Parts: sequence; C-alpha cells; structure tokens
Amino acid sequence: MRFSTCLLIFSFFLGVSQKGEKYQVRTIAFYNVENLFDVHNDSLIFDDERTPQGRYAWTVERYQTKIARIAEVLSKLGTDKTGSSPDIIGLCEVENKSVLQDLVSHPHLKTKDYGIIHFNSPDERGIDVALLYKKAVFIPSSMKSQRLLLFNEEGFRDYTRDQLIVGGLLDNEQLYFLVNHWPSRSGGEHRSRPYRIKAAQQNKRVIDSLQAFEPHAKIISMGDFNDDPIDDTFKKVLKTVGNPNKLDSTQLFNPMEKWFRKGVGTLAYRDRWNLFDQFVLSPNFVDATDRKYYSYWKAGIYNPNYLKNPAGKYKGYPFRTYVGTTYYGGYADHFPIYMYLIRKAEN
Repeated sequence: MRFSTCLLIFSFFLGVSQKGEKYQVRTIAFYNVENLFDVHNDSLIFDDERTPQGRYAWTVERYQTKIARIAEVLSKLGTDKTGSSPDIIGLCEVENKSVLQDLVSHPHLKTKDYGIIHFNSPDERGIDVALLYKKAVFIPSSMKSQRLLLFNEEGFRDYTRDQLIVGGLLDNEQLYFLVNHWPSRSGGEHRSRPYRIKAAQQNKRVIDSLQAFEPHAKIISMGDFNDDPIDDTFKKVLKTVGNPNKLDSTQLFNPMEKWFRKGVGTLAYRDRWNLFDQFVLSPNFVDATDRKYYSYWKAGIYNPNYLKNPAGKYKGYPFRTYVGTTYYGGYADHFPIYMYLIRKAEN
C-alpha cells in the first residue's frame, strides 16, 4: 500500500478537490473527559468523593460548568474541514448514561442529534467508556461490552473498564468502532504493564474475530490506552505501524505515532509528554484504490490555547478540572484527538 497516492488523490478543501471532485468527509474523535460524574451518590460505586459533600466538593454548578465545557470542545472538533462537530465520538471517564444525556442535550450539541451507546462496566471508580454518533449519518447494528478479567498479585479480581465494540453503517458503509480505556499506570509503569498487555491482547482478539467473520472488515480502535505508540502493547501485541508506506495486511496502522515521534502529546506529567490517546486502524483504511469507500485522510491532536493551562507551574499542560483536590475549573487533563475519513461523494 502506498499512502502517498492517497494524499495526492485527496488533496482538497472543505470537501471539494482541486480538480473539482466532491468528497464526503467524516470526523471521528476521542476524548478522555476527566471524571465526568454527576452529583448524586451511587451506592454501587465509589463515587462518594465526587458529590457536593465529598472532598472534591462536586457541586451542581461545577457539574454544569463541566458539561458546558466538554460540549463546547466537542462542538468545535473537526469544524475547520467539515463545518460541523464529529460524526462519531468515543469518550472515557464518564460515570453513567445520565451524564451523556446531559452532554448531548447541551445547546452546543443538541441540534446535532447524537445517539448514545453505553454500558455500565465494573470499574471500581464507576467510570465507563461510551460512543456518541450522529443519527443522521450512522446506524448502529451491533454493540457489545467486552469484559476484561484482571487479577492482582494476591489473586483478587482487579475491576477495570470494559471495551466497547460497535458495528454499523456510516453512510451505508459497514464500519466497526472499538472504544478503550486501558488500565492506568497506578503503582508504576512497570508494575502495571501486565494489565495493559492483557487489555491489548483482548483488543487484538476482538479485531481478529471481526476480521475472521468479515475478512474485509474496516475497524477503528480508539481510546486512552495509558501507553505510548512505541510501547510493547502496540508494537508487539497489536503490531502497529506508524508509516503507512510500510504497512502490510497483517498489521494495524497507528496515525498517532508520527505525533509522538515529534514530541507532541495529549497529556503531561512531571514535565514529560505522553500520547496515550490514539487511533488504531485496520490496513484497508489506507488503501485508496477505490474512492467509493471511506479511507483515512489525516489525524491530529486538538490543543488550542483555550484548552491549555494559561500560567503557573502547569503552563501549557491541558487545562484540567482538578489538580489534586483543588478545583481549577478547566476542561480535562487530556487533549482530545480527531481523525478524518474521506470518500468520493455520490453524484
């Protein structure tokens, strides 16, 4: 596969190529929204701290500010190329379906008519992954929450997020989306690595199963993987490649790897940038031989100045809601990512 051909074919602006050919452009996005909890105490999860009486003093006013800010970001993603918000949005760190309903009902997003796909996972903190989709362009046909079974060194269950698998028709073309939030680096990267290896192995099994059932399945796996593009979970388990010109049919394409190698990240910790938020694509997305079907065009990190901490010790870092238990009133501790799919428009 030669991606340089794809770039020449898809040279365009706002859906119209230099040769006058019209193209459909769809935006896929992912955002770790940093603990989007409601204000109610749920007796089934450990959310006591994220209530008005908890140590984070999570009030209705702060919740409403958070909803408005996340909705604002989502409404702007992809607009420079499509004039509209993303068509498909993966999210993580959402507490329940209620917060998602509040999000899509906000004036920034309400007119976009987003559908919601969400399952409650067994994560101890009560945070889940979810998928939002524009009902006008995507029709879901299958959805599943894939449980990840992990056990700690003492043999006890370590509860974490499920992996969400959604299949459906994007403008009548069958696509599959996987939404991930892999185990964190709590306790240290080395000590927690086996958990992410397990998550990567499960993700690979899901992708392999989809391709076994449907050999030409087009799959996008996205999420906060809590690993960088060059870590073993990607290179050895998922077998990802960052250079599309070196991609073969047995590998997966990671468009975020080039950003990581340039030193660009989606989150910062102790003056080091990581790029945990990524897209992983089946190789048929970078084959531009048939322009009737969606192909990958480009991906990026959405990090305008208003999403950055303006001053102080964390200047330039993502402008987050909390630092420790101190309320900063920002957006989230990760920058969102986006990706464009493109195909020749029907006459």
